[in-house]
Amino acid sequence: MRKNRVRIRVLSLALLLPLAFAARLSAQTATPVLGSAEEAKIEKMLADSGVPSISLAIVEHGKLVYAKAFGKASLDPSRAADPQTRYAIGSISKQFTTAAILLLAQEGKLSLDDKVSKYFPDLTSANEITIRELLSHTSGYEDYAPQDYTIPEQTKPTTPQAILDKWAKMPLNFAPGTKWQYSNTNYVLAGQIFEKVSGEDLVKFLDAKIFRPLGMTSAGDCGTDKTPDDAVAYTRYALGPSRPAMREGHGWFSGAGELCMTPTDLAKWDVAFLHKQILSSRSYDEFTREVLLPDGDRTHYALGLDVDSFDNRIPMISHSGEVSGFLALNRVFPTRDAAVVVLSNQDAIDLIGPVGNEISRWILEPEYRTQGGAASPAEIAQVSGILEGLQQGRIDRSLLTSNDNFYFTDVVLHDIQASLAPLGKLESVTRVRQSLRGGMTFRLYQAKFEKKTLGVTVYLTPDGHYEQFLVVQQF
Repeated sequence: MRKNRVRIRVLSLALLLPLAFAARLSAQTATPVLGSAEEAKIEKMLADSGVPSISLAIVEHGKLVYAKAFGKASLDPSRAADPQTRYAIGSISKQFTTAAILLLAQEGKLSLDDKVSKYFPDLTSANEITIRELLSHTSGYEDYAPQDYTIPEQTKPTTPQAILDKWAKMPLNFAPGTKWQYSNTNYVLAGQIFEKVSGEDLVKFLDAKIFRPLGMTSAGDCGTDKTPDDAVAYTRYALGPSRPAMREGHGWFSGAGELCMTPTDLAKWDVAFLHKQILSSRSYDEFTREVLLPDGDRTHYALGLDVDSFDNRIPMISHSGEVSGFLALNRVFPTRDAAVVVLSNQDAIDLIGPVGNEISRWILEPEYRTQGGAASPAEIAQVSGILEGLQQGRIDRSLLTSNDNFYFTDVVLHDIQASLAPLGKLESVTRVRQSLRGGMTFRLYQAKFEKKTLGVTVYLTPDGHYEQFLVVQQF
């Protein structure tokens, strides 16, 4: 329901798919899925974070090729997560509400440019706001759920109409269409417009028109379809332990974030999305077209979807999600026929973003995959050794190219030693990313000292020498 840029942590231990299923997934593509080094890196990220579990699904070449869960669906009693474990997907639900609206538009039952007043005339500025502005968060309606925790009012059951009566009758935050501001109120109203026009329950409609046709057997309403096998919701306070999260009462999600499902089932939707299997081409164009403001400013948002790029170059359509105790991330890469799903059962820790980035690079950047993705112990040891030497004002020049030896003058070594020595012991070095440039391997590291964390940028020649080794301040 809420949408932020997420947070997370976890316990550990991975569960593989049944062997027959894993073999079938691997056979669908000629390229490998996550390698053992990548899985080990994800397991470590999970263990270091303290999050109970994280569950993944990967689409390559338009097919589901990988699904795996790491950690615990429940801590007490202890229950391992597996690929069949359901998680709440929060605001990722918004794209399904959008799809339902677009299906009605295809049938001529409504138009995206209909005014809200056609369906709910008593709401604020209903004669000025369109359905399109609801779906693109440009309506001006105030968000009823901006908090990243459960407030007292949300512990009690409510209804969509009650939400609209309180928040959609308030003064607008801005004139319709003039600004972009995320608001769950928009999607509660969109869901109610859908139900008024269709005469059907939104989730039941989704089940009939999308979930069942795509084989998304786990998808359903988190409140009414809850099962004992679902992941348990957890939170944490500051750096404390995982604790059961206080859940929102029934009725707070409708149209904005009510759905639960497995990563595999969400990936099935992504495949259909990539191949335009449910909606018409025209509807998909409406779905994915970024909405621009009157002054030409970008919103990076279409209809229930973020529109952006990965690493500033690969087109990406995505959305994150958060409800109490759950975080979710869904990314689709149309030019690569690929998608990444990351779901977790703990809020308050940003793990899904880093894991999503790691997997995205693995499937999108061939050099990242062929070069092993995760850093080896030897690589980290060498970078750490160079940094520790620089703290003492020395460097092993046999590791450097002639250009880099030229760079490391006495003045450079003095300044580096004078600035690094007071930072205390080097505690860890982590490779953040890797790519190719200029016939060399570029690597960015994060170096954590006792008193400060710095960046290190490296260019490594094919024969293993450093053409560049720069220590830089991070902000």
